[in-house]
Amino acid sequence: MNIYSILQLCGGLAFFLFGMHVMSGSLEKLAGGNLQKILKEVTSNPIKSLFFGAIVTIAIQSSSALTVMLVGLVNSGIMELAQTVGVIMGSNIGTTLTAWILSLSGIESDNLFISMLKPENFSPVIALIGVIMIMGSKKEKRKDVGIIMAGFAVLMYGMQLMSGAVSPLADMPEFTGLLTTFNNPFLGVLVGAVFTGVIQSSAASVGVLQALAMTGAISYSMAIPIIMGQNIGTCVTALLSSIGVNKNAKRVSIIHISFNLFGTAIGLVVYCIARYAVDLTLFNDSISPVMIAVFHSIFNIATTIILLPFSNTLVKIAKKLVTTDNADGQVVLDERLLLSPGLAVKECLEKTNEMAELARDSFKNALDLFDNYSDSKFDDIEVMEERLDYLEDQLDTFLIHLSGKDVSEGGNNEISKMLHAINDFERIGDHAINMAKLAKQIDDNKLEFSKNARKELTVLNNALREILTLTVEAFSKNDLTEAVKVEPLEQVIDDLTKEIRNYHIERLQKGKCDSRLGVFLTDYITNCERASDHCSNIAVCLIQTHNSSFETHDYLNELKAGQEPAFVGQFTMYQDKYHLDEDYKKAKSKKSSK
Repeated sequence: MNIYSILQLCGGLAFFLFGMHVMSGSLEKLAGGNLQKILKEVTSNPIKSLFFGAIVTIAIQSSSALTVMLVGLVNSGIMELAQTVGVIMGSNIGTTLTAWILSLSGIESDNLFISMLKPENFSPVIALIGVIMIMGSKKEKRKDVGIIMAGFAVLMYGMQLMSGAVSPLADMPEFTGLLTTFNNPFLGVLVGAVFTGVIQSSAASVGVLQALAMTGAISYSMAIPIIMGQNIGTCVTALLSSIGVNKNAKRVSIIHISFNLFGTAIGLVVYCIARYAVDLTLFNDSISPVMIAVFHSIFNIATTIILLPFSNTLVKIAKKLVTTDNADGQVVLDERLLLSPGLAVKECLEKTNEMAELARDSFKNALDLFDNYSDSKFDDIEVMEERLDYLEDQLDTFLIHLSGKDVSEGGNNEISKMLHAINDFERIGDHAINMAKLAKQIDDNKLEFSKNARKELTVLNNALREILTLTVEAFSKNDLTEAVKVEPLEQVIDDLTKEIRNYHIERLQKGKCDSRLGVFLTDYITNCERASDHCSNIAVCLIQTHNSSFETHDYLNELKAGQEPAFVGQFTMYQDKYHLDEDYKKAKSKKSSK
């Protein structure tokens, strides 16, 4: 084996890893939105978790990536530790699919149909179809399918290069002599673990073993321990990802390592009994790529069946091994979720929806303080405001990082929407705490608004409650029908605040209102007006994400000029609903009768 063969082997491995990376990235992009739904349905039932773990691993083609994702989900508090056990076990089964696909390389037949199953025959066709879909399709999902097909073809080409590079090894006595040292099962496990840990891909490690098996120089006694060791080596990625996370997230990696160590120990015991006690001659025969895939599957399925009843024991072991917590407390969004952009977008939406509800509730609670003040309610509003500030800071940083990832067009729209909205929700929370402080000052000074002022503010408060509810409903449900109702109501609130100011000045001039309340009333009205402005910003942003050609300023100018019939109808409806004048309805009825 010369330098060119070594370069070909390394190049083949590089193509293999790159093809798998491209393929898994596009698979996750297509399934990303559904991954969250799947993981959310995972319960503490290990059987159900097992099934989901296998499905998700098949979808993203990487058990290591799934475990890293689980570390991030647990660190963010999205999943509980017990829920991950079955998922980890299922991921070991799901990862065997790659070995079965690669085993097709060993097919030998004169039958046209069977020979077409060989990757070297069908992968060029898949590559051609994939490139046509990438270059010719305008739809993003079809392009992603094309990228998956092209990635698969690159992966299979890498496998061919590796097979071609190692084929001369069969005739080299030095190589054959080296392989005899692998007859020691413990050394075989070590080699499998180290090699897999270095390249951080059990699928690629199995692929290299299958390529070597095509030379005919690899026996069952050599291959089986290496396959067992590969399961240990795949834990390295998850182990590295657990650095700097909370104790529960660290325990996910411990469960992964414990499961694979116990599985390998059981497998070694069975192997040694079969080889040395029973003395099966099969172990001296050459192993084929297909039989590597068969044993890989049998080993992972068998260890899962054996250890599944001990899921709770694995959790207890992890808790005993990880007792201290040197990392910071639970984070809102773990950076490991960035490995799965589709899932990350969904989690960001959940946190942004939490912000929306907090902003709405905090402002409504602040309005209630003016009718019935209590220190406990004031403290609750402060807690909500602190949570809003924290969420806004975490989401802003995370979304900026997420925007640089390979996200679908729909995902990019969601990111843009959230980046605009989180600041508005946080500002509504700021106005809520301002209102709460006003209520506290009024209560401390034993002041009270006049009867007319209270009546006017009640109308304004009701309008504020409705616009907050409309905005949160529109945002959380991505409902354009609700969003278009916000701007007309915001215009009515603007008119209300102007009228309340005018009436307040009149009362001050006539001596009907306590002058000490003048500043409080002005601040009250200003905070309400600003909160409704932020609701308008959120609604306009929602409309903009539904229409890429939408221009915010033109839209608002048209509405204010009364050029939009739907706006005029909604505005009139809200004007009828929220008004200050006692004779307003009478004036409206007289006008309509003329």
